[in-house]
Amino acid sequence: MRDNFETIQLERKGDHLLIVTLNRPKAGNSMNTLMGEELRDLWSGLYCDQEDVRCAVLTGAGDRIFCAGADLKERNGMTDAQWMAQHALFEQMIMALMDCPVPVIAAINGASYAGGFEMTLGCDFVYASKTARFALTEVTLGIMPGACGTQNLPRAVGVRRAKEIILTGEPISAEQAYEYGIVNKLCEPGSLLEDALATAQKICDNAPISIRQAKKSMSMSQNIDLKSGYMFELEAYNRMVTTEDRVEGILAYNEKRKAQFKGK
Repeated sequence: MRDNFETIQLERKGDHLLIVTLNRPKAGNSMNTLMGEELRDLWSGLYCDQEDVRCAVLTGAGDRIFCAGADLKERNGMTDAQWMAQHALFEQMIMALMDCPVPVIAAINGASYAGGFEMTLGCDFVYASKTARFALTEVTLGIMPGACGTQNLPRAVGVRRAKEIILTGEPISAEQAYEYGIVNKLCEPGSLLEDALATAQKICDNAPISIRQAKKSMSMSQNIDLKSGYMFELEAYNRMVTTEDRVEGILAYNEKRKAQFKGK
């Protein structure tokens, strides 16, 4: 996993937790071509080698904006070919995020608009400041969501609610996002990151192979029928029977101590 980034900031907390901060605050943490490339490389790198990262928290610099979406100043004047080439990069980025075997918690510290909202939806679950707002504004710009927004939002809130949000382009509040099932927990602005990190640490304390296999099984559940999904679950389950972590987990339980998982 490379760490020489310009538009995102990485911080390790303890042995297993990674904080990823979108770091273009003067531009609303909007995603330019370089940020798309760097995020793609980050999530793809974690797919190939987790480097003992067991959970990541994704947030934005500052306290007003998580991500304003694509950088429209950079896009101004792009040719069709340039636009499509950039978008192909964003497509790779969102797929790499969703395919990342490490759980990613979104900690939404402010406005999460357009591509920023799509990144939010691409994470495994979401904590949000009570001052956060969410919108898919693409139809107001002559385009439409193109980073899996038309797929992930209906899965989160249902098709009818998703149509209202996407076709109007109007923002919704953090409270509405919580009510609709987009946000798992509403936080006071000053405690958002602390709350997200506390939950991330609980994940980090669990067996990493178990976490990765369970995540894959739950993601698969959205795409196939129940019986096929159960067959996938059993294949994922059997991967853990022969691990050292499975032996350690049962032993620790019986010895009434905290398990020390090694990811083996």
